[in-house]
Amino acid sequence: MLAEEIILAPVVTEKSNDELQQGKYTFRVNKKATKVDIARAVEKLFEVKVLKVNTMMVKGKEKRVGYHVGKTSDWKKAIVTIDTDPSEVTYLAKGGKVTKVSKKYKDSIDEFMGA
Repeated sequence: MLAEEIILAPVVTEKSNDELQQGKYTFRVNKKATKVDIARAVEKLFEVKVLKVNTMMVKGKEKRVGYHVGKTSDWKKAIVTIDTDPSEVTYLAKGGKVTKVSKKYKDSIDEFMGA
């Protein structure tokens, strides 16, 4: 699955706006996507370091239009926690040499609110 097929849309609510300061972003995702798929897609699309992914299935609600009763579809929601203070990661490579990870990560998702 492509990253664009996994992350469908941001979920903008009062609660999700309050969690932005803690580095938590809420997305509507594909129902078949796993937590690992979601983390890779967010890292690829937004160039951030994902720390944690929480997912939940949201049940559809019963709606009525006049006499007719229907149901909205079920969907999957993911709350992604990103690293708000990304630092360089160093590790020992083969031969005991100290190696740094050269990838630069952002500390927020600017495109989330349409900025």
